[in-house]
Amino acid sequence: MKCKVEKTKNANEVKLEITVEAEKFNDAIKKVYFKSAKYFNIPGFRKGKAPMNIVEKYYGKEIFYEDAFNEVAGEALDEAVKENDLYVVSRPDIDVTQIEKGKDLIFTAVMQTKPEAELGKYKGVEIKKIEYKVTAEDVNHELSHMQEHNARMITVEDRPVESGDIATIDFEGFVDGKAFDGGKAEGHELEIGSNTFIPGFEDQIIGMKIDEEKDINVKFPEEYFSKELAGKDATFKVKLHEIKKKELPKLDDEFAKDVSEFDTLKELKEDIKKKQQKQNDDKAKYETEDAVIKAVCENVKVDIPSGMIETEVDNMIKDIEQRLSYQGLKLEQYLQMMGKTTEEMRKEYEPQAIDSIKSRLALEAVIKAEKIEATEEEVDEKMKEMAKNYGKENDEEFMKNENVRNYIKDGLTSQKAIEFLVKNAKMK
Repeated sequence: MKCKVEKTKNANEVKLEITVEAEKFNDAIKKVYFKSAKYFNIPGFRKGKAPMNIVEKYYGKEIFYEDAFNEVAGEALDEAVKENDLYVVSRPDIDVTQIEKGKDLIFTAVMQTKPEAELGKYKGVEIKKIEYKVTAEDVNHELSHMQEHNARMITVEDRPVESGDIATIDFEGFVDGKAFDGGKAEGHELEIGSNTFIPGFEDQIIGMKIDEEKDINVKFPEEYFSKELAGKDATFKVKLHEIKKKELPKLDDEFAKDVSEFDTLKELKEDIKKKQQKQNDDKAKYETEDAVIKAVCENVKVDIPSGMIETEVDNMIKDIEQRLSYQGLKLEQYLQMMGKTTEEMRKEYEPQAIDSIKSRLALEAVIKAEKIEATEEEVDEKMKEMAKNYGKENDEEFMKNENVRNYIKDGLTSQKAIEFLVKNAKMK
């Protein structure tokens, strides 16, 4: 195999002229013949028994060319890319210039290659200092959640419904005197004040007594999801069966003992504050890193190939498809619900894809400029951590897996580069 490489007039694009020796191409033709001989039915021969020269004469000598090309071209292209140390980011545009039995196979492949980012100012970029403090209100908010979670329901029999109560009701809805689908339920529990029902419905439950029946008049919102009911006046016949209210536990030391491993409310509050501060610090760290990378990218020059953007968008769409599948949805259904086409969706994600690629290329340029690398000891430590998480502590094959190790090494190196940029940034 021979390969001649030349740059095209387009940035980050190369043209490879690849020559596969005639002998190798002839062998590929024979291989294809033996694979497909059983399908040929030629007069004078049993099916699949006609010699290759007879098949070529009957169907034309080009009969095996396409499959023979596919047999050798992929391997030759991979070898050429590897030999010339090319980082290809697009599918090849193939053009066959010579294909004939007994002659060298010659074809060209035009491909886009990964660009290098040209760094501008990357040390000392200015960003706003990001920090989040935990307030007493934050701690009390979490305590109120814990109260709600540990509340008990008390049956109320000596008064009518009040806001905040849980009312157990039967109801049936009518529009223009006719019952409508989905408008009937029995033993339905409704929290008064939750605003989960049609506007005005819950307010009219307030004041009802146990076993009382009442007609409640409401109007469906204009933007209601059911077009048949949107904007229509409706009457609901309602009967109240039961009233319950939440009884929240008192916030004291006994509460702390019941819901945690702490003996006092003060200790519980301190623990909540500590955990919330850890979450806040993680959030601030992530946002700071993101801000620094964006600031560095503003000073970066790079021409991103279209194939690289397409691949990034492909990966983003695949990620969306996977998340939708967890909800029992297909991408086609989601697009229909959103009133969008696949092309429109891809166009929307292009800017995000470009930003993501630019960030990665910028980090790679910083790593190269500052000679940042992860040590084998650091990789080993991370591998041990990963092995423990996946239950592979004693799996020597896993620990030595080069693909996994390279993945870990790249991740550690990138994180070091981010930490370097943050350390050298100016916080305003």
